[in-house]
Formats: sequence, C-alpha cells, structure tokens
Amino acid sequence: MDIDVDHYSVLGLPSGEEGAKLTEKEISKAYRIKALELHPDKRPDDPNAHENFQRLKTSYEILKDEKARKLFDDLLKVKREQQRRHSERDARKRKMVSDLEERERAAFAPDPAAREREEEERIAKKLKEEIVRIRAMHANKGAAAASVPKMENGKVGKESESIGAVKLDKERILKVSWEKVGEGYTAERLREEFSRFGDVEDVVIKNKKRGSAIVVMANKDAAVAATGTLCGNLSNPLLVLPLQPARAAEVPIIQKSPERDDHVGGVGYQAFEDAVLEKMKMAAEKQRNEK
Repeated sequence: MDIDVDHYSVLGLPSGEEGAKLTEKEISKAYRIKALELHPDKRPDDPNAHENFQRLKTSYEILKDEKARKLFDDLLKVKREQQRRHSERDARKRKMVSDLEERERAAFAPDPAAREREEEERIAKKLKEEIVRIRAMHANKGAAAASVPKMENGKVGKESESIGAVKLDKERILKVSWEKVGEGYTAERLREEFSRFGDVEDVVIKNKKRGSAIVVMANKDAAVAATGTLCGNLSNPLLVLPLQPARAAEVPIIQKSPERDDHVGGVGYQAFEDAVLEKMKMAAEKQRNEK
C-alpha cells in the first residue's frame, strides 16, 4: 500500500528529518532524474518498468502536494519515535517498563502505546484520503483534456504551414489555462514548469486575470510530453491542450463556458491564436527576406 512506501526513498532522496527540509525544487529535480532512469522506454526488457514508473509518479505527486507531504512527514515521525524507543530497550528493560506502564494504565492514564497507535492510524487514514484526492484530481484532469473542442477554423486542421523557407509546426504550440486566478501563473513560472519537458521558445500570457496563456515548445516531442504529463500545482492544476492535435478528426466537441469564452477552445482564444500565428509568420518572413 502507498502508506507503507517511503516516498522520499523512491525518488532517491534522504528521508526523515532531512527529507522534511527539502524544497519543492529539490524534489522536482530528483523526480526528473529518476524519471529519465526509470522511464519504460529506457527499460524495454523490464516487465516491471511501467509499474515502477507509476510508483515514482505517485510518490512525486504526494511529496509535491503540501498537505499530503505534511501528513506523510508526521507519519514517518511517529514511526521513527516507535523504532527509537524499541531499539533502546533490551529484554530486561522492556519487561520493567511494561510492568510500570501496566500499573500506570490501571491507576491513572491510558496506555501511551495505545495513544501512539491511534495517532498512527489517524494520520494513515488522512494520508489515504489525500492519495484518493490526488488520484481523483488527475482522473478529472484527464477527462477534461479528452473533452477538447474540435476547432471549426480550417487552419487548425493543417499539420503545419510553410512561410517562405520557414516551416511553422503548430503541434509545438500549446494552449494553457488555470482556474484560480488569485493563485495564477507568471510567464517565468510557466517557462519553468514546461522546461522540464524540453526547451521553451516562448510563453505569452493571454489573460492573467482569467488564467490563460500560449506556450511554444522547441519541438513536437516536448509538446506531446508536456500535454500528457504536466499538471502544475495540484491546488491550482493546469489544463494543457495542443493548438494542433495529432489527429484533429478524433477531437470531440465541448461546450464553452459563457463566463469564460476566451478560455481554451473559446472564440476569444481563437482570435488570440490567430494573432500569435500571424506575428510568427511576419517574423519568419522578415528573417527570410534578410537572408
């Protein structure tokens, strides 16, 4: 079970008090290193490669979530206290302490060991609930990504355009949105998030107050990797969609929200996409003329 796993060790990080002091950046760095090592594509002959990689992702999401990580650190602390106490006792001491605790329980207070067990069970129960919450959040994000609207603009259905001698690949362009505008993302923050999957050519914040942006990746593979993996902060997840899906005919239609018609897939967003593409065309044409 997940509560029996040392998630710090899964990521190759020190556990215990030292692990509790690690920053989110240090945890993300360790995850990237381990992800490259354990990715199923790197271990084609390992029958457990997929399971090990999923386990790595689960541990990373738990440590990245502030509430789940705090509960996990508390659980480790309780277990460390138990191990420390038991290791200090030899057989004679354990017998003496057991007799003393028995008399104290009968005369004054509840069994300290029982209180510790209850506390461990309480924390473990909360940690289980957080794990369920994280998995449900990712399941909902996946369902939302599967509901991307089919763009009626004929230009979107093309895989790429030729601009003079420059070829613009729309599959490198991603549409990004988030819900909690009070905890929004800056261009620098988005660049940092997406750079985990490859070089980022440009980040344009469309509407910071409503939470939407366009990210241009250096290559198609990086864009595909980010679309399937990136979630941002779990308390304010990112919805990442390709400007040009791999097979546009398979993209279903989704109803737009009247309150946020300029969000991903909306009319306002389409106009913004056209403006960005036009700007990129002009830059490419200028570059070709200068040559």
